[in-house]
Amino acid sequence: MSKLYFRYGAMNSGKSTALLQAAYNYEERSQHVLIAKPSVDSKGDKSIISRLGVSRDVDFLITPTQNLREKFASEAGTLNRTENKKIACLLLDEAQFLTPEQVDQCLEIAVLDGVPVLAYGIRTDFKTLSFPGSKRLLEISHSLEELKTICRCGRKAMFNGRLLNGVFVFDGEQVAIDGEQVTYESLCANCYLEKTI
Repeated sequence: MSKLYFRYGAMNSGKSTALLQAAYNYEERSQHVLIAKPSVDSKGDKSIISRLGVSRDVDFLITPTQNLREKFASEAGTLNRTENKKIACLLLDEAQFLTPEQVDQCLEIAVLDGVPVLAYGIRTDFKTLSFPGSKRLLEISHSLEELKTICRCGRKAMFNGRLLNGVFVFDGEQVAIDGEQVTYESLCANCYLEKTI
């Protein structure tokens, strides 16, 4: 049976790099993958960009109202018909932006369609609250794997601090993609709590 995997970590823990490595590993063995990400993630447009400088275009974007299983079937069917490629794996970047229904559809792709789904994302926002997609992935994934990174103090980072013009903020919308004024920093619990005081 194929499985749904959730590989999560704080920002800058190498999630996109790990996804690109997984794609490379499959393709090195003549296996074909589909790579997708939610359209909410406008960073990189249709690309996944690793901090190491490696990038790759996604095969398709997922809109918030889209049925992911139907979209996957359409994309996989097209590749099978036009290029005789059977899809060995679905790789999802920024999975925290999926809806809970789309996460359920990921499970259906893995279990009912027999295609492993590897979802990469962060657990919580800058206020330490779960993203709806991440919450559902934590609830139903067959396998959970934490990708680790370190805080500026050297401890394990587990929170994502939001900075607005270089100042930590703890109020605002859950989603604000990196821009000129908004940036993020991975922090351990101690450093995160110190910033809230």
